[in-house]
Amino acid sequence: MYYASYLHAKYRLPPVLLVVCADRRTAAWASQHVDIGPPQWPSLTVRPLVLGPDSLPVIRSSEEAARDIPLTVLSAALRRRDPDAGAILKALGTALKDLSADDEKTASKFAVYMEQGLGTTPAANLWRQIMAADLSFFQSETAQNLRAEGRSEGREEGRQEGREEGRVAGRAEDILLLLGNRRIQVSEDERACILSCGDLEVLGAWFTRAITAASAAELFVDAEGEPES
Repeated sequence: MYYASYLHAKYRLPPVLLVVCADRRTAAWASQHVDIGPPQWPSLTVRPLVLGPDSLPVIRSSEEAARDIPLTVLSAALRRRDPDAGAILKALGTALKDLSADDEKTASKFAVYMEQGLGTTPAANLWRQIMAADLSFFQSETAQNLRAEGRSEGREEGRQEGREEGRVAGRAEDILLLLGNRRIQVSEDERACILSCGDLEVLGAWFTRAITAASAAELFVDAEGEPES
């Protein structure tokens, strides 16, 4: 509430406290009004605007998704643990495929936002399958080759290894794409470091940092500000 008061006092703006959460219990808790001050005369009432899984429509058709792609991305992210998530993601995949014909860069951005919004839920695996099958524009050539190599292996071990390498290469390309979309300069050494990393967990941490990093160098610095080994 401090930030809302600060904005009101400094800029004379009518701020709104927005809470976005995918958990229904958290959404219900955040929706409660909080009175600050004596019960008989509250000095301040906190009344946030809450967006939870039940606040947004379930978008099942590609036509509806195409009309409002940001809303579809948010709906899928908030419902990522619901049975409806698959239908929303399939509709979004078709809408982004159509969008890529005219604006590939924007379609790629929304694909990145969607993957990030799904986290580690089962819906994230479905989204990666949709991207591999329907959103080929989003996949790097290296990632496509590695996935194809994995699928062609006769043994399950070979298929799993190919898929893992494909995920690693795809994640590295995702980081570079995100930095490029944010107009962050990446040196040749930094690019080589990202592309040569074979640890999916490390790449995931770098991807998260790339969302807010002011420079590519910040990707390789830990929470304490020390360079990672």
